[in-house]
Amino acid sequence: MKHILTFFIIFGMILSCNSPKEETVEASETPSEATTEMNNTKQEQEPTKPEETEVWEPKPEKINPTGQNGIPSDAIVLFDGTDLSAWESANKGGGDAQWELNDDGSMTVADKTGDIQTKQSFGSVQLHLEWRSNPENTQTNQNRSNSGVFLQNRYEVQILDNNNNDTYVNGMVGSIYKQSPPLVMAAKPTGEWNTYDIIFHAPEFDDAGERTKAGTLTVLLNGVLIQDHFELEGTTEYIGWPKNDAHGKGPIKLQDHQDQSGVKYRNIWVRELD
Repeated sequence: MKHILTFFIIFGMILSCNSPKEETVEASETPSEATTEMNNTKQEQEPTKPEETEVWEPKPEKINPTGQNGIPSDAIVLFDGTDLSAWESANKGGGDAQWELNDDGSMTVADKTGDIQTKQSFGSVQLHLEWRSNPENTQTNQNRSNSGVFLQNRYEVQILDNNNNDTYVNGMVGSIYKQSPPLVMAAKPTGEWNTYDIIFHAPEFDDAGERTKAGTLTVLLNGVLIQDHFELEGTTEYIGWPKNDAHGKGPIKLQDHQDQSGVKYRNIWVRELD
């Protein structure tokens, strides 16, 4: 019995020596993502000298902010009170703009002649214009000195006399029509000149016609921020939901609301941002 037990002990030792051993992998051979990120951070040491974070090139183009009779030197003048040569009828078939030129350097919406639009098309822009409601217009709601500024012929910033004249807030003066009420009501008293400064970034579309980036509008009325980088839902529709059909550059359009609005415009210029 003793010899048999000894045999099994020796046989077991032989099997143990001949069986393959599993390879062990030390943790240091398979670093975690956190360790990798830490090592990369160590390689990008924080600058210790001020000149290491100074950028000198390329230099921004130098312009004269008042180089064209108070207008930036790189702006395109759309209306300076002398003529309507930069504009055309937005009616089907086009033709000359029919709005009225005034002796004070302004133009007035000519009722029922139709909208007018720029002959030139634009993408992203900085737009400046001044407008005045008609003190003789005593209608109510949406019929009192109603007009509008359309970017790319699709996206409207509303013009309306809302002094003692309530209407739906996403259709009042300074609204992105039917999409965004203004942050505050900053229009001047009826009959005084108002100033719009509008920053528009056009929407972007891919080759399949799908929108990949929403357009945005920032609007200042009389120097007061009333729309803060608002992301457009699409076109500003009178009825129905916003649409997002693919498009490129488009004209800037001013609206004839066709209800004897009597709105006047002056000093219109634009700077291209793309």
